[in-house]
Amino acid sequence: MLRRLLSGLALATAVVSVASAQDLPKSQFKVIGLNSPTPVSIHDELPFWRKTIPEASKGAITVDVTPLDQMGIDDKTMLRLLKLGVMDFAAMDISKMAGDDPRFEACDLAGLTLTPAKAREACNAYRAVIDRQMQKNWNAKLLAFGGNTPQVFWCRDVLAGLEGLKGKKVRVFNNTMRDFLSGVGATAVSMAFAEVVPALNNGVVDCGVTGSLSGNTAGWAEVTKSIYPMSLGWSINVLAVNLDTWKRLDPKTQAFLTEQFKAYEDKMWKTIETTTAEADNCNTGVQPCTMGKLAKTTIVPVKPEEMAAHKKLVEGAVLAGWAKRCGAACAKEWNETVGKTLDLKAPTP
Repeated sequence: MLRRLLSGLALATAVVSVASAQDLPKSQFKVIGLNSPTPVSIHDELPFWRKTIPEASKGAITVDVTPLDQMGIDDKTMLRLLKLGVMDFAAMDISKMAGDDPRFEACDLAGLTLTPAKAREACNAYRAVIDRQMQKNWNAKLLAFGGNTPQVFWCRDVLAGLEGLKGKKVRVFNNTMRDFLSGVGATAVSMAFAEVVPALNNGVVDCGVTGSLSGNTAGWAEVTKSIYPMSLGWSINVLAVNLDTWKRLDPKTQAFLTEQFKAYEDKMWKTIETTTAEADNCNTGVQPCTMGKLAKTTIVPVKPEEMAAHKKLVEGAVLAGWAKRCGAACAKEWNETVGKTLDLKAPTP
């Protein structure tokens, strides 16, 4: 009897779900997504928009999604374009928007967290702040957080550890990485993701920072000899929607999408666990490597004393540099959210 009742409930739930999806009004969205060679684009983002959403909505929602590198768009302009309504939804590395608002790099300051779980905790603690700033100044609404594998150093030669970075030109993509590198005597060079392989190949930079698997799938292993896996963050990405687009949507469509975005966020963080675990295998030519390319790079171990120096840099130069850019009130709010979660304190200048 109980089994029959449960089966009936399950069937009823399925029917309601199908019915609600079939009842959705027709919608067509334009989406500009993350850099196409990255694992999050390949395994999460493009399948989500091209397969999951159309299928789950029973064809009511169709999506035109294009990665930003295929559109020739500068990463740093994504939020401005979203504000203007150039696209309905946009995914972006949130730290690259920090030139407009330092809060946008605050939950992923260089080296702040060392595990995906802690990275997600930090960003969850700051979610309301980022959403507030987006709605207040950018006519946008935050929908989901994701990330990448740890942001590590890919170098043309075999790096001699942390000390070996001194005097090197290193590609970075946000201000907080600049703070970290200034503390080790390296020169930070800002450069778009798509420009890094030729820059490394031609010696324009000595090293570049990107994800341990993102670099692999984008061909960095072909122009580098070593990886120094000292983490400078997770390249946290966000999915956001133009507020005008969101407000125009039928409440049923809003509810449907909100549920889908929650599942999508969970999937992105699950993928990070897999890609992070596989990155070393792929980069050193060892199986299993299901999400990258087999390569032959040397992984330079991070020594315990170097991790102690890393901690000191994060709690000193990194936090101080960010707090100075953001201001006292901003740093105080950080201490009450991210800082409280991670048991850290930013100076309030």
